[in-house]
Amino acid sequence: MKSILIIDDEINICTLLSKFLSKHGFKAESTMSGATALKMLKEKPYDLILCDYRLKDTDGAQLLNDIRQIRPRTVVIIITGYTDVRIAVDMVKNGAYDYISKPLYPDEILALVQKALSQEPVPLREPVAATAPVSAGRVVEEEKVVEEEKTPLSLKSSKPNDKYVYGKSHAAKELYRQITLVAPTDYSVIVYGETGTGKESVANLIHQNSQRKNEPFVALDCGSLSKELAASELFGHEKGSFTGAINTKIGAFEQAHGGTLFLDEIANLSYDIQVALLRVIQEKQIRRVGSLKEIAVDVRLVVASNEKLSESVQKGKFREDLFHRFNEFTIYIPPLRERLDDLPQLVDTFMLQVSRELGKQPIPISSDVWDCFRRYDWPGNIRELKNVIRRACLLTPADEEIAVETLPLELKEESTRESFSSSGDGMEEHDMITDANDLKAVALKAEYNKIINVLKAVKYNKTKAAQLLNIDRKTLYNKLRLLNINY
Repeated sequence: MKSILIIDDEINICTLLSKFLSKHGFKAESTMSGATALKMLKEKPYDLILCDYRLKDTDGAQLLNDIRQIRPRTVVIIITGYTDVRIAVDMVKNGAYDYISKPLYPDEILALVQKALSQEPVPLREPVAATAPVSAGRVVEEEKVVEEEKTPLSLKSSKPNDKYVYGKSHAAKELYRQITLVAPTDYSVIVYGETGTGKESVANLIHQNSQRKNEPFVALDCGSLSKELAASELFGHEKGSFTGAINTKIGAFEQAHGGTLFLDEIANLSYDIQVALLRVIQEKQIRRVGSLKEIAVDVRLVVASNEKLSESVQKGKFREDLFHRFNEFTIYIPPLRERLDDLPQLVDTFMLQVSRELGKQPIPISSDVWDCFRRYDWPGNIRELKNVIRRACLLTPADEEIAVETLPLELKEESTRESFSSSGDGMEEHDMITDANDLKAVALKAEYNKIINVLKAVKYNKTKAAQLLNIDRKTLYNKLRLLNINY
């Protein structure tokens, strides 16, 4: 039975964590004092320590150093408030396994404790320098990052899944529940989600939690593949099989043998390739372009689409038999606008990543920017959020907070939307129409009313408004200025 020591100066947290962990098969003890914790450590070893950063008689940083001196192989997880996240990250760099922020969620604690205790012990080494890279995921696996940096680039077939953010919203928890449910099986999986929601990350998580996790994960974007190129990319080709085939190429199925093959935007494959793909799934054999030799392959398939494949079947764009082959399990990734409770965690994670890229400390975010984030519709989802953070961090000088001025135009519009709504939609009717018989003025008024109605319908999202109006976004902005629509 694994032993856990809980160090927190709040008696309620000590009691609740002790009971919860004991209920799940751990031997849990607790103390409210750092000094007492060190005495307990000298008397006997513990497999893992959950330690609050702020204690009455010491702080987490000092206590971490003392723990490492007494029990260097004990796993330490820091409990921290949101305002202390930067400090907790530094502690991870200096030997803590990970940190978990308040409020505490039982499922999150249990998952992190189990993951930490399942890791193989690692040799002792010196604390990482402050400038060393640190994983930006909620679970920081420093040793794993070090090993990946030693791996030749040609051997890396996927992004490390520790970059995935485990959200706390109901939608995020349900998503992760489905992933953990289907991952250990060998089912084929269809992943639905809008652009930028993280379909490849979900596929990677499925792979990493499966029995194939030690085998390759290969991702292929089918979105822009022609018929000829798709056959080569999927199944490979022999040297000289067509013009430009100067060497033999191994396709994605062979590369993923024993592991997982992720096919993004699967609905865009041509009908002929869908026929060939169905045969490969049925026979578990591929034939390179220009070859008569059959090659056996053992691959788990995860496919993704931003539209329902069942609808593509009804439209005649996708083979029904192939759809049913894939449709052993379906996962829907909710868009960011449906999981805004995860914004703080996502922003925190991306801030750490970007800070590492730019070599600067994480930058605080102004309340006005947070208001923009919460009101914005995020049509580009998580990918758009990350790019916004990257832009804002680059434009914000050191020792300043991120302001609205550093945001892209689409988000800056959100900061003034309320004043736009409260002060009126812009030009008054008497300003617009000077002569009811003036045909040009009548046309302008009609255009003005149409734009206003569409903007209201899409909650002032200019990108969607431009799409509905069948004009590009630049044209829409020009018309807003021309019609004196202030916001």
